[in-house]
Amino acid sequence: MPDPQSYRPKAGDIPSQPGVYRFRDPKGRVIYVGKAINLRQRLANYFQPIPSLHPRTATMVTTAASVEWTTVNNDIEALQLEYTWIKEFDPRFNVKYRDDKSYPWLAVTVSEDFPRVMVGRGAKRKGTRYFGPYGHAWAIRETVDILLRVFPMRSCSNGVFKRSQQIGRPCLLGYIDKCTAPCVGNISAEEHREIVDDFCDFMAGHTTTFTKRIEKEMYAASEALDFEKAARLRDDLAAMQRALEKQAVVLGDGADADVIALAEDPLEVGVQIFYVRGGRIKGQRGWVADRMDDADTAGLVEHFLLQLYADEAESGDAGEAIPREILVPALPPDHDTLEELLSDIRKAKVRIRVPQRGDKKTLQETVAKNAKQALALHKTRRASDLTTRNRALEEIQEALELDEVPLRIECYDISHLQGTEIVASMVVFEDGLARKSEYRRFIIKGQDGSDDVKAMHEVITRRFKRLLDEQSTSVVSTEVEGPSGPMLVDPETGRPRKFAYAPGLVVVDGGAPQVAAAQRALAELGVNDIPVVGLAKRLEEVWVPQEEDPVILPRSSEGLYLLQRIRDEAHRFAISHHRGRRSKSMVESLLDDVPGLGEVRRKTLMKHFGSLKKLRTATVEEIAQVPGIGPATATAIKTAVDQSSKSGKVGAINVTTGEIIEE
Repeated sequence: MPDPQSYRPKAGDIPSQPGVYRFRDPKGRVIYVGKAINLRQRLANYFQPIPSLHPRTATMVTTAASVEWTTVNNDIEALQLEYTWIKEFDPRFNVKYRDDKSYPWLAVTVSEDFPRVMVGRGAKRKGTRYFGPYGHAWAIRETVDILLRVFPMRSCSNGVFKRSQQIGRPCLLGYIDKCTAPCVGNISAEEHREIVDDFCDFMAGHTTTFTKRIEKEMYAASEALDFEKAARLRDDLAAMQRALEKQAVVLGDGADADVIALAEDPLEVGVQIFYVRGGRIKGQRGWVADRMDDADTAGLVEHFLLQLYADEAESGDAGEAIPREILVPALPPDHDTLEELLSDIRKAKVRIRVPQRGDKKTLQETVAKNAKQALALHKTRRASDLTTRNRALEEIQEALELDEVPLRIECYDISHLQGTEIVASMVVFEDGLARKSEYRRFIIKGQDGSDDVKAMHEVITRRFKRLLDEQSTSVVSTEVEGPSGPMLVDPETGRPRKFAYAPGLVVVDGGAPQVAAAQRALAELGVNDIPVVGLAKRLEEVWVPQEEDPVILPRSSEGLYLLQRIRDEAHRFAISHHRGRRSKSMVESLLDDVPGLGEVRRKTLMKHFGSLKKLRTATVEEIAQVPGIGPATATAIKTAVDQSSKSGKVGAINVTTGEIIEE
């Protein structure tokens, strides 16, 4: 492993001008590209003591063997050069957004003598105008089929077009008036291009002009008693309306904007973008990228915008692809410079901003939900792959030096409400997949404060004491009934014994203290053949008992991904348990002083509504429908609940992450 100090340049040799720098590995390959307003100050940050660096940055500088830089005149040139080098060298430590699927485009080959409309996928080509991308190719074809009766332009392939020219007879579309048949000279190239331009303007969002024009022509034909032409124009207008109905109006001001949202976790980031033109959603696209550096949300947005729109400059379609407004979840660190760069590419002013209220804020929240769902789907697909799961388990075995592959992994998490209502969760993954029937919940009683280490010790003790009890029962039954092997199924009920299976690995949500508590609990029970590790959320470090330093799994490790997924599932399961108990306890405490409401009626009330949130939204009449509760009592209950709402919500705290989850 190279020592960063061995290739650290002298401070006086590094210029203090704007520029772009490259880190190379011992074989000369570029592994990271970055930009800086002041190269000297920026590069100095990489050569601090290794323990003070972010783990991802530390991995990069210890992988590199040299660093070099190029100065530029200003920040805009630095952005351009950074993107050029990232595209040229494909550095492994830079964030690279990749499509989670191949999206179809609606393309018009405007560079041809007789432009053609078609549906295509893949990279953009010069001389072609693109619309979209869209979620489904069939949706584009359906829209084009509707619009061809209004804009009868060429849609056939080059082979069909040339064959029709040779035989002097148009294809079927020419006979049904969905093409003006330029192949046989029914229309000149100039007239055909006018139709193409109208089609492109309509798809670009300038729809009002065409609908008003056709409507005017329709009424004029009707007044001239040319009812056949009026009927045809009426059908054209209906076709345009059907095409517009497929695109929902989301911005009432008819704005052109790209709405971008991110969904992040410590290992990956998902991006979704909605293309809005003329106030209507024209397309949608998604990406997923591995997080290779320590960039925050603002930094990720900058990387994404640079990669997304720099491609448009090369395709020659920047004026159409880059809108006047880009809505993002967080402003890039130097958004003024990025705005200037994008304005230069677009040849018009571009604004980057974070929506605060109104339709644009609502739309971005919708895009954010799509990003979360897309990232969750990506993780599910990744986790469901058998080969990937096997590799993940083998990587865990190798990294932790286990005797065998941990086919059954149990993970534990603790949550509490300001030191009260302490609960714990146990989730089980077998062969890399969640075994939800084996999940268990624990209620921690008799503890004051928020000592999650003590709570973890209690949970591990209770779980493995049950394991020993089940095994003891199994041994006794085996001696009585014969050597039939360990009894993992209760002979009386026929159901699996809840705690009879021993895990191949125990994972606790936390660092060294939680791991030590779990290991101590196992040692006190005499269990010494089950390995224990902890996964710290902040830096994704794997802590092993009695080891001073954590195990750092590679960022691309499927083993780390599986451990993270198990830990997140334990956290989710603990929080869901905690919310239920919190709601119940809060209802009971709120209603203690309501006259005429005893313990039985409180339980009936809680069973009827299920949660404090539903009780808060209930009316007096709805509360009075609960058996045993009259109008006067219902009014008193409503008053007590409303008074508690005015005092504010109380949140649950996850003891490992410090996360506050409101009721």
